[in-house]
Amino acid sequence: MEDKFQITDAEWEVMRVVWTLQQATSKDIIEVLQSKKNWKQATAKTLIGRLVQKGMLDTEKDGKRYLYTAAVDENESVKMLQDRLFERICNKEVGKTIATMILESTLSHDDIKLLEKNLEMKKSQAVEEVKCNCVPGQCQCKGHLHQNHH
Repeated sequence: MEDKFQITDAEWEVMRVVWTLQQATSKDIIEVLQSKKNWKQATAKTLIGRLVQKGMLDTEKDGKRYLYTAAVDENESVKMLQDRLFERICNKEVGKTIATMILESTLSHDDIKLLEKNLEMKKSQAVEEVKCNCVPGQCQCKGHLHQNHH
């Protein structure tokens, strides 16, 4: 399951089209991405082929053409992407990272209400201090800084 989500930015673009259309031909994918990416038909077909190989897309023959459907859920894929980001930083940096993401995002009033509601719920689970999850030499937390490096 883990490898399935190792996809490139270009492959992610293709997946977004398939998630939106629910079922797409390579021609559909090219048409959607033509204005955003200057891809040749061969480029799109290569990306589609890789996604089929990785198990991200299912394929079905329909006369002379192939129809592609997503083999994985969009929400699940976005969640995996998010988990990957937070696995790559110190636990102590997660709160600041989320705060920065909020500040740098364009949000609707409904988005802000949802964030406020979620923060209110999180208050009851808050801890005094988030524990560092890094190995010495991978972050600047107290106790990690002055370790001897060999």
